[in-house]
Amino acid sequence: MSKALYQSELPQLELLTRGKVRDIYAIDDGHMLIVTSDRLSAFDVVLPQAIPGKGEVLTRVANFWFERTSKIIPNHLSEIPLSQVVPDEEQRKTLGDRAIVVKKLKPLPVEAIVRGYLIGSGWKDYQRSGGVCGIELPEGLNLADKLPEAIYTPSTKADMGEHDENISYAKTVDLLGKELAAKVRDLSLKIYTEAAEYALQHGIIIADTKFEFGLDDDGVLHLIDEVLTPDSSRFWPAEQYQPGINPPSFDKQYVRDYLETLDWDKKEPGPELPQEVIDQTAAKYAQAERQLTQEKD
Repeated sequence: MSKALYQSELPQLELLTRGKVRDIYAIDDGHMLIVTSDRLSAFDVVLPQAIPGKGEVLTRVANFWFERTSKIIPNHLSEIPLSQVVPDEEQRKTLGDRAIVVKKLKPLPVEAIVRGYLIGSGWKDYQRSGGVCGIELPEGLNLADKLPEAIYTPSTKADMGEHDENISYAKTVDLLGKELAAKVRDLSLKIYTEAAEYALQHGIIIADTKFEFGLDDDGVLHLIDEVLTPDSSRFWPAEQYQPGINPPSFDKQYVRDYLETLDWDKKEPGPELPQEVIDQTAAKYAQAERQLTQEKD
């Protein structure tokens, strides 16, 4: 396993932004370099320790899905090799598999969330209202039940440190226009449904996920950011799945569950994690990648 990278340093490139997990650098008018660090955020707070190898796993998993979904929708990956942007071999060695060169696109102001199972905030909403984000659901569903069909529950994209807010589909029409809002919804449901079916064949339930989209100069819709990773999705081991209980997780839900046991107000600064939690989390990310990308016998 590679050494943890909490923060990238590429002084020869202009740093555009340092997000919760990703460092983004300018390359030229049409391209950017995205470095997925090993930082981990939980409850919208970046924790003080890195998870070794996490950024490389996220990048490889996202690239795996970008390739699988490329027949459905184009994505932000470019043909420019990393060596052209980061010619220094030592810098490239430090980055490992964490860095990708992407096309610069105009991000849509909406996070496209798809839920296939009743868990997390969706479960709390259902208990309170009988639905999720205004979408009515059948009575009598249990925690972690599979929904009759996947549902689309978009949210706004919040600034760092702020919480995303669920919005109605009608609001996305206001933000994007009728045609584009429908396209984002339909593509999100299609990608999730096909990916969830594939993942289940590899022993992983994708309970829910979020997608981000962007437009190029010609108005062509692209899949951007990350896709179907353990950070943007809730992954459960299929063999341990049981409705009525909160399933164990392949993703950072493991860290969230630990943090819920602490007397912490979920505000900066985040608490230190025990080494055991760091090691277990790294192992879960690595296992998710192995299962998803392995060839079936």
